[in-house]
Amino acid sequence: MTTTGIGERIERALAAAHLSQRALADSTGISQSTLSRIISGDREAKMPELVAIAWETGHTVARLTGTGAVTERVQCAARATNGSDMGGMRQTLLDFLELDAYLDDQAIPATV
Repeated sequence: MTTTGIGERIERALAAAHLSQRALADSTGISQSTLSRIISGDREAKMPELVAIAWETGHTVARLTGTGAVTERVQCAARATNGSDMGGMRQTLLDFLELDAYLDDQAIPATV
């Protein structure tokens, strides 16, 4: 996982979300200069920054970091009885599974 690769993926995520660096900086609380350094590969992104960027761009941390995609391995079935959007529910579940897999890969224990 290289900082340049992450920067390129963040840049693509920005484009896909139709966001500028300034808009992402405003919505995440990360300064634009820090975002610029992360995107250029001059600075490594910290996990809270990656989570915020992923949330605002509609991507997963795994997609931004280039780690294995849980979505390719997961099958799920659900039923919503309260009119919830199934697509949104599925994406939220996948986001949590991606984060859990990433934390496992980084040997970060789950808290109980």
